[in-house]
Amino acid sequence: MLLEGKVAIVTGASRGIGFEMASEFAARGANVIVCSRDMASSKKSASIIKGKAFPEQLDIADPSSVAKFMRRVLERHKRVDILVNNAGYVFDRKLWYKKFHEVADDEFGRVVEVDLKGSVRISQAVISSMLKRDRGGVIISVSSTPVISGYTEGAPYTVAKAGIIAMTKHIALEYGGRNIRAYALALGNIATDATFNSMTASEKKKAAMENAMKRWGTPKEVARVAASIASDDFSFATGNTIVVDGGTVLL
Repeated sequence: MLLEGKVAIVTGASRGIGFEMASEFAARGANVIVCSRDMASSKKSASIIKGKAFPEQLDIADPSSVAKFMRRVLERHKRVDILVNNAGYVFDRKLWYKKFHEVADDEFGRVVEVDLKGSVRISQAVISSMLKRDRGGVIISVSSTPVISGYTEGAPYTVAKAGIIAMTKHIALEYGGRNIRAYALALGNIATDATFNSMTASEKKKAAMENAMKRWGTPKEVARVAASIASDDFSFATGNTIVVDGGTVLL
């Protein structure tokens, strides 16, 4: 199996895309650290996953939580080979539809604190551990297609996710010589509980028609892409933003 024996951290792994990523990584032989702010949720999800899954509590918006988490992980698993930055600010329908000039400073701050700064925090901690053992690793971070194409809704999310792509490029260039690879996944319409189930039937249909495949993507499809690029099959590619959206944004 392509990820046999690898130690992989997946943030926001108790449900949705994160859960499917953790499941896929475990199915391919990885030792997966299933992360959530709520330990009970981590334990429940880890118990469902077939393979080696280890529940952990992690709040990426809290620097002390990140530091304690990394100490536990390194004590128990000795290293980190793969980090998936999937945890994000919960979808807020009211905030999503606010005009850019109407978004309050604290509203922008709450999204950026999780979606961008949280990913920066855990990435810094993982990179530090990777450099100490000098065996490299892979960092995959979830972004979004509006960062590439532009959009008229969800301004705080788009701004934060744009930072994710910039972070990915920086990591790839600064640490490529130490065999640390980095990728961003620009996701389109993926049928998660947070988004799909918050929409009306007409909104769902309209969104499905935006891409070439005329349907929503599934979390499992995203997970398969992530697991593939985490493997050595992508050993001479880094810094890439990989679009997973059924053919809406064509580069």
